Amino acid sequence: MIIDLRSDTVTCPTKGMMEAIMKAEVGDDVYKEDPTVNALEEKLASLFGMDSALFFPTGSMANQAAIKLHTQPGEQLICDQWAHVYNYEGGGVSFNSGVSCKLIIGNRGMITADQVAENINPPDFYHSPLTSLVCLENTTNKGGGACYDFEEIKKVKQVCDSHGLGFHLDGARLFNALVATGHDAKAYGKVFDTISICLSKGLGTPMGSVLIGKKELMEKAIRVRKILGGGMRQLGFMAAAGIYALDHHVERLSEDHRKAKELGKRLSELDAVSHVEPIETNIVIFKMHDDGQSFIDKLAAEGIRISGMGDGLLRIVTHLDYTDAMHEKMLSVLGA
Repeated sequence: MIIDLRSDTVTCPTKGMMEAIMKAEVGDDVYKEDPTVNALEEKLASLFGMDSALFFPTGSMANQAAIKLHTQPGEQLICDQWAHVYNYEGGGVSFNSGVSCKLIIGNRGMITADQVAENINPPDFYHSPLTSLVCLENTTNKGGGACYDFEEIKKVKQVCDSHGLGFHLDGARLFNALVATGHDAKAYGKVFDTISICLSKGLGTPMGSVLIGKKELMEKAIRVRKILGGGMRQLGFMAAAGIYALDHHVERLSEDHRKAKELGKRLSELDAVSHVEPIETNIVIFKMHDDGQSFIDKLAAEGIRISGMGDGLLRIVTHLDYTDAMHEKMLSVLGA
């Protein structure tokens, strides 16, 4: 038994999802003639109460397209120092859009409205980049699956509106946040200009993300997707997986959250572990007294895979394919 807890991207389609894929009605999405893709986009736009949606092959491409829609070369976006758009998208902010990042030291990957306001460059000071966009991430990846307080998000929106800034959400694991907090999806649609939703993480599809947003921005999104190489043809097979995931895999995210918290509790009882970050969703980040390699090796000997993050920080991510039997074994190994 291999127990892979490196990420929630390691899942395989369920039987029901495979049936949906095989039965999908498809067309050519470059011509916008794939009915299943169109249905997925309409479903997500409606769910968040936003004008339009567009399917992308990856979350990074969806984020990069959103940044391109909001900015011009030479401008600057504001984000947390741990933001995915800065750390894990290959320098795409600068390469694709010619934009720099003003990095804020937040709390577990989350920044406040006051911090945003303090870091906006004066628009009439032409020596500094023009601030044009604020990017948040919910849940936070490097922040251990932390969830924003929605009241703080609304405060950030007020700052953006008062300064004429775009507001984008990297919502790769937004459904984890919605399930954990009980927040309303349409409330997010009212606040953000654009939101990227990943279907291949907690929701368990083989690929795909969807960018949803306001009409005036999204009218340009398909051109940007084409420029980035994201035009796809008979995409309905993957869109069918996305529709199935939205219908069957959202509420069950609470199971992943429960298991993550149980793992965190067990880890906190180990002498070798110095600290476990607070756990709200499906990500467990913990620090070892040493570099953590011996712990990784011990688990690997039991067929268990986890991620090292450097400096003794390790990460576990629970997911759709992490079964109850695997969970019991994991708890047993941690207790040995």
